[in-house]
Amino acid sequence: MKNRLILLDGNSLFNRAYFALPPLMNKDGFYTNAIYGFAMMLNNILENYEPTHMAIAFDLKAPTFRHKSYEDYKATRKGMSDELRMQVEPLKKMVDAYGITRVEFEGYEADDIIGTLSKLAENDGFEVMIVTGDKDALQLASQSTAVYITKKGITELERYTDAEVIEKYELTPLEFIDLKALMGDKSDNIKGVAGIGEKTGIKLIKEFKSVEGIYEHIDEIKGSLRTKLENDRESAFLSKKLATIVRDMPLEADMDELLVKSTDYERLSEMFREFEFTTLLNKLKKEQLGKEQPGKDQQEPGREKKSADIERADIIYEYDRQWLDSVEGADIIINMQAEKGEESNCPDIEKLYIKNANNIYVVDADNIADAKAILENPSNRIIGHGLKNIYKALKKCGIRIANIFFDIEIAEYLIDSNNTNFTLEYLNNKYGLENFESLEEIIGKGKKELKLIFADKERLSAYFINSLYSIEGCYQMMGPEIEKQELSFVFNEIEMKLVRVLSDMEQEGFLVDTALLRRLSLQYEKEIAELESSIYSLAGEPFNINSPKQLGVILFDKLALPVIKKTKTGYSTNIEVLEALQGKHEIIEHIMEYRQITKLKSTYIDGLLGITNDKTGRIHTTFNQTIASTGRLSSSDPNLQNIPVRTERGRALREVFISKEGYLLIDSDYSQIELRILAHLANDEIMLDSFRKYEDIHTRTASEVFNVPLDEVTPELRSAAKAVNFGIVYGISDFGLSNNLGISKNEAKKYIETYLDKYVNIKAFLSDVVTEVERTGYSTTIFGRRRYIPELKAKNMMVRNFGKRLAMNTPIQGTAADIIKLAMIKVYEYLEESGEDAKLILQVHDELILEAAQEQAESLKLKIKEIMEGVAELLVDLRVDIKTGKNWLETK
Repeated sequence: MKNRLILLDGNSLFNRAYFALPPLMNKDGFYTNAIYGFAMMLNNILENYEPTHMAIAFDLKAPTFRHKSYEDYKATRKGMSDELRMQVEPLKKMVDAYGITRVEFEGYEADDIIGTLSKLAENDGFEVMIVTGDKDALQLASQSTAVYITKKGITELERYTDAEVIEKYELTPLEFIDLKALMGDKSDNIKGVAGIGEKTGIKLIKEFKSVEGIYEHIDEIKGSLRTKLENDRESAFLSKKLATIVRDMPLEADMDELLVKSTDYERLSEMFREFEFTTLLNKLKKEQLGKEQPGKDQQEPGREKKSADIERADIIYEYDRQWLDSVEGADIIINMQAEKGEESNCPDIEKLYIKNANNIYVVDADNIADAKAILENPSNRIIGHGLKNIYKALKKCGIRIANIFFDIEIAEYLIDSNNTNFTLEYLNNKYGLENFESLEEIIGKGKKELKLIFADKERLSAYFINSLYSIEGCYQMMGPEIEKQELSFVFNEIEMKLVRVLSDMEQEGFLVDTALLRRLSLQYEKEIAELESSIYSLAGEPFNINSPKQLGVILFDKLALPVIKKTKTGYSTNIEVLEALQGKHEIIEHIMEYRQITKLKSTYIDGLLGITNDKTGRIHTTFNQTIASTGRLSSSDPNLQNIPVRTERGRALREVFISKEGYLLIDSDYSQIELRILAHLANDEIMLDSFRKYEDIHTRTASEVFNVPLDEVTPELRSAAKAVNFGIVYGISDFGLSNNLGISKNEAKKYIETYLDKYVNIKAFLSDVVTEVERTGYSTTIFGRRRYIPELKAKNMMVRNFGKRLAMNTPIQGTAADIIKLAMIKVYEYLEESGEDAKLILQVHDELILEAAQEQAESLKLKIKEIMEGVAELLVDLRVDIKTGKNWLETK
């Protein structure tokens, strides 16, 4: 194999990675996006190009010879941000751990190091590859050196040899230097010749070959072009000197020093764990396993190990009902092999895997009843990963788990509130357990994903058996961590009890009036057609209303409306722009209405029709328990918490959600729960007094803040006070409040300051919360739920201010989330114990919806109200508004 040297421009790629990826932080508030992107590039290069030799060149802070020649060299560049600077040294240590040589040289730039090393390597017969984000390096391209320029993202590269440079630019690589000398380079503050761009520059170089050639034949050049060249003659030659990469630095380099060395897996793994690079850590472990078990005939990672894992316990495949019936008071680990069922959110079990201390039992679908005794025995503590789905699938088989004891997914959600990856593979790696082949590796993903029935049975069985050991290992480490973080109440009394509640709610579903949905679909189709016709008439021509580009041309070119905002691709036509244009042309109102109706029709009307269960006539949403950092639930497929309520049409959509014949919907909604929690936490006498007197809290706030009597508070003042009240609860900034109220940022700032001056206890509470979070790193709810806020440690002031707002609103929003969850549990338990003919079917924000037998609905209303108002004892009473109706709209 021919020697291949790959040279990387460290600074260029480092910056590229930083700006290509969104801000990433670990739980300590340390920014990691540049390091992560750089590691992704390194992996891509090492895997796809297989270098024998490799070096990464970095700039040093000291001035270079170019600065000495031209003191304004790179003078216009902004300094490195704190978020980027903090990543430089850790990145260099990561490069060292990869076994790649770093090269730095005072007085020269990374480009010069690359230019010198590439020439030395060429002379030694190497194949050379240069990777950079800077097109200056194209001057180094040759028959044996290819320059790879980063394109979109962080791993896509565009290749240039000398022939490819000539093909694209019609210049040789060396002539590329002369082109830059003429054009200049804004990023390096190289002036070039004023008024000469790429097109003219290429034309001149093609004719005269170089800057020197141009000035030797300056008399042949006429008009203003000659004037430009003569005026900037000195600049042109200086620019060429600055643009020329040095290829003969006094660099003592032996190619053997650039050999790719062995990766320091231990050190790199430690760094990836610290940075929380789960994907890269998994990849590294597999690579290390492959290095430790070489040979073409070796089995895939996980295969050889899985048979050893199978022998770690007495696996019982044959019928052994006696063992299953006799187990009591044990920790029982379970997992299921299941396919998606007819109901999209309720899987069909194919095999159930059960483990206690000494045995593993694999129960297939035909014998699933064998597992009933062990799972329905309340003395057995059932432990798993994603127990909500397992509970639901087993319930469909006639088995109800009695003691849903520990779900490692939920435990991780509480232990690390900022984590968004709860896969078993991630948790297995995070807690340092033995690596095993993942389900994705066995069945694939996306369009290539196999049904389990077609997967390799031996590998599949090994995966599920390994998964039991993984779940058990995570449980053993997470249990003490839950106690250490004082999360036991939230985990045991809220989240684990909620699993059964949510599972039953998902299975019950919400009945919809499909006939009404179809009528609405036809009605909206007609209205959309009428609006299209009106818009075309007002525009004077037909066009694609859904195309921002075509709409922009109509509004701003043809109709000459004032341009509000531009994007990279043209005019912005988003809702903020359209609202700003209201009243300027009749077409705007039509377009806004068109967008509203098409959105309602596609997303909600036709969307709901498409996911209504044919058998039940109901929509079965999925409640997500481990997404929101505040502890709030969300729902998906469909998102019933996002049914629009701000417009008349949106509100009317609730009419399609109905109760079955002989039943009513009961809608119970906590009244102003966040403000009541705020009053309690801050012990603020003004707010507490207002709630105790049953005053309108927003009117009272307006009276206090704007210094007017209660009976003189206008609707406008009340609206402003309401915005400030909820702005405090949700941690809104003065900028956000100014947008909400349509006032200046200074006015909004004054509103907030006046509010906090009046409500002194609230001001003190918010300040104390931030101080405490700065000390501990996390904010807590009344019940002990934690939210880690690394943003407070950020160097960037905007990020830090965002962290302050999170710290302030987490105790309020998080406590509201805990209260609604406790209410769900208490209501569910009451319905179960009392035998009332009613079911919980939906939770939306601070609202619970039940479907109850008509004859019981009125008496049940009172009981539900009593339960919900008694969930928590605050300094001010919780209040619940409760109504009944045949459909959701009637309950409002």
